[in-house]
Amino acid sequence: TEHVATATLPASFNDLLPHFLVEPDDEYIVKNKPVTLTCRSTPATQIYFKCNGEWVHQDDHLIDRTVDPATGLPIMQVKIDISRQQVEKIFGLDDYWCQCVAWSTTGTQKSQKAYVRIAYLRKNFEEEPIGKEVSLNQEVLLRCHPPEGVPAAEVEWQRNEHVIDPVSEPNFLVTADRNLIIKQARLADTANYTCVAKNIVARRRSSPATVLVYVNGGWSTWTTWSACSSVCGRGWQRRSRSCTNPTPLNGGMACDGQNVQKSACTATCPVDGGWSDWSNWSECGVDCSMWRSRECTQPSPGTGGKDCQGIDLQSLNCTSQQCLQTASGVEDVALYVGIVAVALCLTLILIVVVLVYRRKKEGLDADVADSSILTTGFQPMGIKPSKPGNSHLLTIQPDLTTTTTSYQGTLHSRHDGTTHTGTMTSDPAEFMTRLSNQTYFKTLPRDVANTSYGTFNFLGGRLTIPNTGISLLIPPEAIPRGKIYEIYLTAQRKEDLRLPLAGCQTLLSPIVSCGPPGVVLTRPTILSMDHCSDACPENWAIRLKKQNYEGVWEDVLMMGEELISEPYYCQLEAETCRVFSEQLGRFSLVGESLNMSAAKRLRLVLFSDAYCSTLEYNIRVYCMDDTQDVFKEVMQMERQLGGRLIDEPHVLLFKDSYHNLRLSIHDMPQAHWRSKLLAGYQEIPFYHIWNGSQRFLHCTFTLERLNLSTCELTCQLCVWQVEGEGQSFSLDFNIAKDSRPLDPEFLLMDNNPSGSALAGPSAFQIPYLIRQKICSSLDTPCPNGADWRLLAQRLKLDRHMSFFASKASPTSVILDLWEAQHFHSGNLNQLATVMADIGKQEAMIFLVSDGEC
Repeated sequence: TEHVATATLPASFNDLLPHFLVEPDDEYIVKNKPVTLTCRSTPATQIYFKCNGEWVHQDDHLIDRTVDPATGLPIMQVKIDISRQQVEKIFGLDDYWCQCVAWSTTGTQKSQKAYVRIAYLRKNFEEEPIGKEVSLNQEVLLRCHPPEGVPAAEVEWQRNEHVIDPVSEPNFLVTADRNLIIKQARLADTANYTCVAKNIVARRRSSPATVLVYVNGGWSTWTTWSACSSVCGRGWQRRSRSCTNPTPLNGGMACDGQNVQKSACTATCPVDGGWSDWSNWSECGVDCSMWRSRECTQPSPGTGGKDCQGIDLQSLNCTSQQCLQTASGVEDVALYVGIVAVALCLTLILIVVVLVYRRKKEGLDADVADSSILTTGFQPMGIKPSKPGNSHLLTIQPDLTTTTTSYQGTLHSRHDGTTHTGTMTSDPAEFMTRLSNQTYFKTLPRDVANTSYGTFNFLGGRLTIPNTGISLLIPPEAIPRGKIYEIYLTAQRKEDLRLPLAGCQTLLSPIVSCGPPGVVLTRPTILSMDHCSDACPENWAIRLKKQNYEGVWEDVLMMGEELISEPYYCQLEAETCRVFSEQLGRFSLVGESLNMSAAKRLRLVLFSDAYCSTLEYNIRVYCMDDTQDVFKEVMQMERQLGGRLIDEPHVLLFKDSYHNLRLSIHDMPQAHWRSKLLAGYQEIPFYHIWNGSQRFLHCTFTLERLNLSTCELTCQLCVWQVEGEGQSFSLDFNIAKDSRPLDPEFLLMDNNPSGSALAGPSAFQIPYLIRQKICSSLDTPCPNGADWRLLAQRLKLDRHMSFFASKASPTSVILDLWEAQHFHSGNLNQLATVMADIGKQEAMIFLVSDGEC
């Protein structure tokens, strides 16, 4: 409009179309006050308002005609008042609108539509904040959905009637949907919080929500044991602790357990020393004297007892006849001394000869060892045997005409020893040494038993850490063509890597590293690992955490709130978690309990001494997260200790109820056995299990049999959470038999990581060419739904439809997930049946014919 007004105009304005200097804007009617719409145009001969498609009568207009002094063009301005009654007449129809129309001799122009709405703000909030009691440093979420209104209400939060400014108070965050988050609750955050909604009509306040920040009590460290109450004999000693670390506040729970412990002690009584008998008199010496001695050993003085009083050596003069006999014996003594000197010389010569011989032999062995090094080399990785009928599909040759460029990690060119499946391995020790030299991998375990690695190209493959439930699926085409990556997969120990937990958070899975990070992937890999949460997602807020390059753990995914645009996605099954990731790195699953019904699965395992030759006999009860990697570690450790498994493992649901885990033993035959435990039970503190850094905890029950001939042991061992669920073990076995019938067979398997990597077609149930045919058949949408969507439904994966739909080939991602779920139990005939049910007969024919020819 400004440009037209200042431009050079023709001599006659009749050649110009009218244009608007002012157009009507949207307005809101507050209460019963009418609003005025204004329109200004130049050059125009006539100007009118048109409301809801009907012309407004000229009498209702207020028209003003002026001349622009700058251009000499006539300006026409029109105003119209709109009342509340006019707007209410069209109730139930579209919004009330008005439009300005201007005429000139050359044409007509219409302004934009201006909508007139009746402003209001209802009284009742759609959702008001609810008061909460939270522990110190816990995150707090207060929800607020303001009342319905026109225009939409703005929201502000108040704490004790003072407005909260998130800019100046960084501990507060107001989300896009108007909720308030207290990032870390402090004692000062105990207050009344009010949600205030306001617009041009009114201002509404929600009911205040009281947030009470409490502090649960914590035990101080135990004092040192007091001195034994008895000076001599059996007595007691005690130690104490106080509930002051921290002191419970604002209704926080007091410390659970005993504040005083007593222990039996035995003070050794003082013993006064006593002389032994005198020894026999010695022979008469050259000085014509002989002697005898005694020792203070009958008994020896102890525990503050008195030493013996008197002399311990006596001497006596000899007669003259005895002195002569003694003098004649001097020559015999010289003879004996000479014989001893000759014997010592011969011994020294023999020792020198032996040392020279051994040194020559060691030099020979070193030469042999050095020569054997020259014969070592790279060993091929174990490959899953291919199916005879699919041999023509398993020999797909990759493009060997290009070499790869460098990336952040280990990279090889095509000519560096790759096989037809894209597999290459090096010596395990060499691989771990090379990996540990890189800064990012300093925290990786040095033992190869927890690491699997291999070299892969565009055909993909699979890495598995045996007997841990941990695997990494690298789908075909995930690695760009022309590149070869050396990829590793390792399970971290909790002792090696601490993951910071806050509030009610607990670790639900192993900490798994795969990499190297920074490699370029064109499709998501699938990381599979066990978890130990219960099957009630409404009790948990589960997050996928990833460690960045600076070593800081970050939340990359909230379960149930996945964003399709993010590079991560997670499928949580009953006992397994499948993580889709387009970036390799270090991952873990962390859960935060939303209520006290949230529970972790604990696996309870009992071990005993394989052989007992003393009166004491030990039973060890392990309490660990119910994941395969921890169970494997305990089994291997007990195998080294020589322990035996004495009962099947049991599963216990351990709830977030702040109650300890209690263990006790009952119903022992008192005539043959007794417990050496002073208390009636043992306890593992709640926080040692929920927030503990150890992978497993155990208690030892030391029993004592009254007779070595007793070999039969029958008893009842109970493990339960105070005021919660429990498990019991009925034990009845012979302690003298060294039999271990319950040792799992997997401990006999080879844990060599080079045998746990498969590359190329041998890593997949579905042959590569058949996979391509299925994808091309199902990726294209069908009007009747007989496409990838129906495949997801038949495979019971339809809850992930939006995730599949976001991928270029939804069928490929579905087949990747099927491969990850059914690597050991996959049945191609079942998949063929599903394809037949979908109505893709050609895909079923491909599947069967290619698998059997």
